[in-house]
Amino acid sequence: MQKILGISAFYHDSAACITVGNEIVAAAQEERFTRDKHTEVFPIEAIKYCLEEAGLRIDELDAIVFYDKPFLKFERLLETYYAFSPKGLISFLMAMKVWLNEKLFLKKQIYKGLEEIENYKKKDVKLLFSEHHLSHAASTFFTSKFEESAILTIDGVGEWSTASIAIGRGNKIEIIKELHFPHSIGLLYSAFTYYLGFTVNSGEYKVMGLAPYGNPESEETKRFVSVIKEHLISIKEDGSIWLDQSFFSYATGLKMIKEDKWAKIFGVPRRSPESELEQVHTDLALAIQTVTEEVVLKMALETQKLTGSENLCMAGGVALNCVSNGKLIRKEIFKDIYVQSASGDAGGAIGACLAIYHMYFDGKREIILPDTMKGAYLGPYYSEKEVIQMNRRMNAEATHFDNLADLTDRTGQLISEGNVIGWFQGRMEFGPRALGNRSIIGDARNAEMQKKINLKIKYRESFRPFAPSVLVEDSDQYFELDCDSPYMLLVAPIVKSRREVLPDNFYSLPLMERLYVPRSDLQSITHLDFSARVQTVDSNTNERFWTLLHSVKKYTGDGMVLNTSFNVRGEPIVCSPEDAYRCFMSTEMDYLVVNDFLYKKEDQKDWDDKKKWERKFAMD
Repeated sequence: MQKILGISAFYHDSAACITVGNEIVAAAQEERFTRDKHTEVFPIEAIKYCLEEAGLRIDELDAIVFYDKPFLKFERLLETYYAFSPKGLISFLMAMKVWLNEKLFLKKQIYKGLEEIENYKKKDVKLLFSEHHLSHAASTFFTSKFEESAILTIDGVGEWSTASIAIGRGNKIEIIKELHFPHSIGLLYSAFTYYLGFTVNSGEYKVMGLAPYGNPESEETKRFVSVIKEHLISIKEDGSIWLDQSFFSYATGLKMIKEDKWAKIFGVPRRSPESELEQVHTDLALAIQTVTEEVVLKMALETQKLTGSENLCMAGGVALNCVSNGKLIRKEIFKDIYVQSASGDAGGAIGACLAIYHMYFDGKREIILPDTMKGAYLGPYYSEKEVIQMNRRMNAEATHFDNLADLTDRTGQLISEGNVIGWFQGRMEFGPRALGNRSIIGDARNAEMQKKINLKIKYRESFRPFAPSVLVEDSDQYFELDCDSPYMLLVAPIVKSRREVLPDNFYSLPLMERLYVPRSDLQSITHLDFSARVQTVDSNTNERFWTLLHSVKKYTGDGMVLNTSFNVRGEPIVCSPEDAYRCFMSTEMDYLVVNDFLYKKEDQKDWDDKKKWERKFAMD
């Protein structure tokens, strides 16, 4: 069985993966080791981890594969600047400097990066390149349970493609149709991310979270949708789109949009980062979310029409729009839908490995239920010995539990009492979601929990929603969801029996007052539109987290917790026990659990020394 190293790097969210045959042995994002969020650097530390986990040296690999083709991307850059010339000269000169010094000679960069890891024989290394959207397609189809499936990939841009429709059969993928740059629903969504004052390539989920604060019945929201369709985008019946480039700068400029033209058509200037959010901003967020959902739906219909498949696999950055995913499932265009848990560029490392194994080496595909992602728990694991060593280094005080039942019982009791817990277990998740191994958790019923975690622990905007993690066997008691959602990539409505009636003046209330209007008996995980981004948890994928949820159910009656990623604003999810302890001490978290150790904040030395544990939080 071929041993393959996959690499994603040099743009954003660099990552590495190692597969042995059909099996994903290890995968991790570089940011988790360097603590530099969304880093684009060559993933030296992630590769080191993957090699160590697989027990391999570079010389023992059958292939090393990069997740896209730089020469095709360079071709797109040249042709785009030529088409728009003489516009964008300054941007062109800056881009050429980077490309000629670094990206055009990517082989050299990769060989150099590998040399920093260990000595190897360069002549024995088989270095290959996969196309960007093929990597996305492979990351979702080859990890799915489907022998045959339609595949839809949607993102900002790869080499030329911004979306693709494909069909997967056995160990082969055939690309059927593509949408090309500069026309991209992903880039349009990113343009609104920028216009609303958030950071492109990381703040798109904020726009999605802000959208439910918009008023779907207001004339303002309807006007914004009309303006988008009249001036910015033309949507065809097959889901293809055309963007009027006179309103955008991303093709040749240094910014996403032409702000003066946007301000003129919308009647709203670009929001300054960190400034107060107003109703008009939420209506804009709802408008672009509505348009995006329309485009994705039309693309899905075209995908079904072209392939005739009952199944759909999805990947690419837009596939992380879990609101759109949830609505697509409820449309029942496909019998079954699978979304790659690491749909963004990091997941391209997995896709590159699997594309080469199956389509270059003609490797046999083994179907594994429910998928081959192992719950996305593909990162490092830390032993009890390593936790004890961390305790000594940090002079930490902890209670050790001899069995899982006692640990989860005590933790469940603490959650029921309103405490916020840092929960660190097993192998780190791969992808953007914390799925119960690097999580901050609390009582989903507690009406104050959302505000407490946002403002005192995550140090982020109070409007941002939190997700529930629920026992898979209990999920239909809470959510209108007819399938499992192990990767927190589907938004579903709260069942009507658990909802509160909103006041008639709900949308006329000040923005933040709306957040505290009772919506359900699971207030902290119920968004303003009675929805939630659901993670279903089963014992086969994560026994420890599943056991904890049962303990929570014992004390609260509900097998559910609020679950958010174990990090603070502007930082990646924690990787090591020391990362977890530092995050615990620098926030107002009440307790920390690392493997079988329980830490109480007040038991820690210097726990109230704010200067010692103070950290500066970057924008995200």
